[in-house]
Amino acid sequence: MKNVVFILLLISSIFACKTYSDDDKKLFDSQIKSYLQKKHIHCQRTASGLYYNILKPGKGQNIQYQDVVQFSYKGYLLNGKIVDDEKKPVEFAVKDLIVAWKEIMLELKPGAEVFLITPPQLAYGNHELDDIPKNSTLIFEMKVVSVK
Repeated sequence: MKNVVFILLLISSIFACKTYSDDDKKLFDSQIKSYLQKKHIHCQRTASGLYYNILKPGKGQNIQYQDVVQFSYKGYLLNGKIVDDEKKPVEFAVKDLIVAWKEIMLELKPGAEVFLITPPQLAYGNHELDDIPKNSTLIFEMKVVSVK
């Protein structure tokens, strides 16, 4: 059931129309910085606003946009509530992932493990989905199992 929900989430995120103002983006960024400081977590920030920490670099060549990736992940809200936990690897084309996952996948190699915090504009935006309220900042722990 979770895989069906996950696929629906991916499809809805692809068609998300909400455009966030600079003030919205600054607010999301401020919330993420506050969370990181409170939890004593170090991350790098990309120009898009994605925060990440590559915990294990993996080996081989970087994942490419046209690749199909098998990965497991755990997703939760800033308050710690788990919204998804896929221990058994799922498989998707990089091009079909939410924006944040596309961006980070291109920085990873097979076997990589990464921690990331994604603001709403890079995830599910203003869509309210099951356990994910609209405009949620999400935290993901991801492990790349294989790349085709």
